Amino acid sequence: MLYTAAGLYIMKKVITYGTYDLLHQGHINLLRRAKALGDYLIVGVTSDSFDRGRGKLNVRNNVLERVEAVKATGLADKIVIEDYVGQKIDDIQKYGVDIFTVGSDWVGHFDYLKEYCDVVYLPRTEGISSTQLREDSQQVYRVGIVGTGRIARRFVPETKVVNGIEVTAVFNPAPAEADAFAKDFALTAYASYEAMLANVDAVYVASPHLTHYFYTKQALLLGKHVLCEIPLVLSGDEARELYSLAEQKGLVLLEASKTAHCPGFMHLVTLVKSGVIGDVVDVKASLSKMVAPPTRELDASQAGGCVTEHGSLTLLALIKLLGRDIREASFYSRMQDGVDVFTKGVFTFPHATASVTLGIGVKTEGNLVISGTKGYVYVPAPWWLTDYFEVRYEDQTRNKKYFYSYDGEGLRYEIQEFISMIVAGRLSSYRLRRRESIAIAELIGDYRSHKNVVEL
Repeated sequence: MLYTAAGLYIMKKVITYGTYDLLHQGHINLLRRAKALGDYLIVGVTSDSFDRGRGKLNVRNNVLERVEAVKATGLADKIVIEDYVGQKIDDIQKYGVDIFTVGSDWVGHFDYLKEYCDVVYLPRTEGISSTQLREDSQQVYRVGIVGTGRIARRFVPETKVVNGIEVTAVFNPAPAEADAFAKDFALTAYASYEAMLANVDAVYVASPHLTHYFYTKQALLLGKHVLCEIPLVLSGDEARELYSLAEQKGLVLLEASKTAHCPGFMHLVTLVKSGVIGDVVDVKASLSKMVAPPTRELDASQAGGCVTEHGSLTLLALIKLLGRDIREASFYSRMQDGVDVFTKGVFTFPHATASVTLGIGVKTEGNLVISGTKGYVYVPAPWWLTDYFEVRYEDQTRNKKYFYSYDGEGLRYEIQEFISMIVAGRLSSYRLRRRESIAIAELIGDYRSHKNVVEL
């Protein structure tokens, strides 16, 4: 306790930080020691995006689970989320902290904070750590890949940086393609999908769009977890059926939208929802990629077109930022051989408007602009690989730039979430909830059924 010269009592505040993954006795002991240093304990829990930015891809529990675990100890008087480099200094000053403390394995690392408060390094509990628990309890999930295209070739190397997953098998109805892929990545090739399913714990569906529903359903029926590439399916009814089946079976079904799991995009959504630009009144998302025949993207028989190719990502931005209550939706398309090579979608929400601009035969900027009552957010192309964005205001001195790491092909973030969900028994991800995935499939299905579509 602290007292002034006049004998007045002043509360002594202590702050500590950690990931608190797989909360164990060592964490609890450290929190108790921290609590004993003062009267009020503030615990900083690292956010998922901050962990990933520091290269921590093996964290089992997501930030919500880790916060709840710390709260359940009853030792924290206040819990804050650590989300950026330099936040410790900000928090110490913001909350009037007297003591910063952390485990003795960090001795000397945080001495720079002595300028702001006392720094105490506490002894850790020997013989126990989250890393050790993860290694001791680590089950490696065998994953089989369905498909041998471009995205499948990016997937295998990305799994190497995530704990708990090993790609062991590949299936393609064209055996020669499966054999070639297996040779390149030292996998077992299967000519039968059922045979591969019998030898894996989970599947990654990276096959053509029209086959997603079949391969995903078969895997779920046989008790396998599924990570399926975008678009998950091409109708709301199919999406509802698959998620319902996964829930009945107690299995993880996750749509592999790498934008949804991208650290930068996740923080963007959090910032906007916190009100930094006021009420959102308009969202504009665009995405284009020029392609030349012959290719699947321009083949109507393979569900080609820019809505099926790019709609999942742009619609994701709208739904994450504005919700699922779409009052009206209209589409305007330029067609070529039965495929939309350009589509503009216009949507109205209860208190906002939105639009998407897509192209595979027409080029557009490929940025994201979120307009609010106090300012706006600008994300340059390619916005769906979010590693940088700006929050801008009328008073330009208030503008702020945000930078994020986007490592490798970006698939590692969705892979980490997929494995984390399996380990924790979570059937839904807050990054892309099942109802949001269904809403995206519903809109794509409406377009494919020519609902409110005008051809240009």
